[in-house]
Amino acid sequence: QVQLVESGGGLVQAGGSLRLSCAASGRTFSSYPMGWFRQAPGKEREFVASISGSGGNTGYADSVKGRFTISRDPISSDNAKRTAYLQMNNMKPEDTAIYYCSANYGSYWGQGTQVTVSS
Repeated sequence: QVQLVESGGGLVQAGGSLRLSCAASGRTFSSYPMGWFRQAPGKEREFVASISGSGGNTGYADSVKGRFTISRDPISSDNAKRTAYLQMNNMKPEDTAIYYCSANYGSYWGQGTQVTVSS
């Protein structure tokens, strides 16, 4: 069983930064690819960034390339506590959304964390 809990959301001014965390429990999590998605009011959920199980490969939506960075804790003996992160810099009002982390290609989802960017 994998449980995902996001944190780090909040209110930030345009040009500012936030760092989201996705804490996971469950031993099988350590090998799962992870992803961040977001959903703005009235819009569908969209892909933001992804990272492979090893952490060696990442991918980004064009809208966040060069501004957001996805990462995850290295593999350790305590695989059940491997946290994933989304560092968001130079934020824009259009980044306002609920941000969700996901594991294993959408098999597991967190509850989401609100991010609001004021202009």
